Amino acid sequence: MNVFKLRINFENVGVSSLELPIVEGESVLDVCLENGIELQHNCGGVCGCSTCHVYVNYGMDNVQEISDKEEDFIDRAANPRINSRLGCQCILIDGDIEVTLPDQNQFLGH
Repeated sequence: MNVFKLRINFENVGVSSLELPIVEGESVLDVCLENGIELQHNCGGVCGCSTCHVYVNYGMDNVQEISDKEEDFIDRAANPRINSRLGCQCILIDGDIEVTLPDQNQFLGH
């Protein structure tokens, strides 16, 4: 199984970027939780909310295509952008990826 790189940037001031291993079939949310990185996931990571919203800066072609359901939830996320994805649905297919995690302090029990 190939191991790729997941670079994580943070909108939170003073938090340094990280580079972590990610393998095919693993989601950005999985890697964050495995490494003690706070990424909200109120629905438990089943594409039932928008709290694990991330921005994919690089490697969008290296993750599974976005579904209509995911697009609907991204529309409800805080500050959605063209490169928005849900961390639970950002599942690696092949290659490196770089994401930015929005400030996690903006979530108040959504």
